[in-house]
Amino acid sequence: MPGDPYARRLLYFVFLGSKGGVNRIRIISQIRKQPLNANQLAKELDLDYKAIQHHIGVLEKNNLISKMGDKYGVTFFISNFLEVNLDVFDEMTTKFEKGK
Repeated sequence: MPGDPYARRLLYFVFLGSKGGVNRIRIISQIRKQPLNANQLAKELDLDYKAIQHHIGVLEKNNLISKMGDKYGVTFFISNFLEVNLDVFDEMTTKFEKGK
């Protein structure tokens, strides 16, 4: 299934075509399992809190995650856009993991 060409280009750029894509893949994979806040993500993924904030900003800007709550209680979820295009995301991550 070819999928939406816009979604395919966007996901390729955010996850495979730019520095930090591996950590963004890890963040999406983690919040697919369970919605978490930035501090929880930093602990789960063993990344610096500031790095998590940066990657979350990139993911939000590209409409790949959404948030609920205020300030420290903000919990992140995958967006409706990403949910619709999860098959493309899974295909890309599978290809990436095989290419390691």
